[in-house]
Amino acid sequence: MATLGLTRSRSVTFAEATDVIEDDGHAGTDGLARVYVSPELDGWTLVIGPWCDPCNDETSDEMLRLCADLSTRYGQAQAYYYGMQGDGSAWLIAEDGAVVRRYCETGAPDEDAIFTLGQPLPLERSRRKALRLSPTWDESTRGSEAEEEWKREGHEMAPEIAAALGISPCGLTPQTPRRGTGLLAHTPPIH
Repeated sequence: MATLGLTRSRSVTFAEATDVIEDDGHAGTDGLARVYVSPELDGWTLVIGPWCDPCNDETSDEMLRLCADLSTRYGQAQAYYYGMQGDGSAWLIAEDGAVVRRYCETGAPDEDAIFTLGQPLPLERSRRKALRLSPTWDESTRGSEAEEEWKREGHEMAPEIAAALGISPCGLTPQTPRRGTGLLAHTPPIH
């Protein structure tokens, strides 16, 4: 919490946090003010809320820096966006202090291209190969007809990427090993 600059935390259940974060998320800029810090879940700590979006215009640089910093300490750190209403996906993967990949597929081609960093992850490459597309590509091909199927796939991939690289909030069950208490915390001011 100190590395992330989170303050004024209080214990809450996952269900309570889900309601608060959802309400905050629909409140505009104020939606970036709070996050849920999970108890340890199968060895991972999740930080959930719109503030964590790796491709948000207001927080993307901060998420890039924070994930790199956290990965220096913990070996890996990741940030995701997943619009459960079909709003798209984004992922940011950092390992050992360096950003390995950031990718967005949210239906805003110009904005998504700006955020793309690093080489495609193995799961991205294998999915593209299964679609009979080149496992690598550049943003200049984004508008081609051959890429339309990939855009549909990428639009839904964040939970799958999270599960492949660690743990996905969409895959949590009562059997998921957990330790500790979840906290609702305030995020640092956006600069």
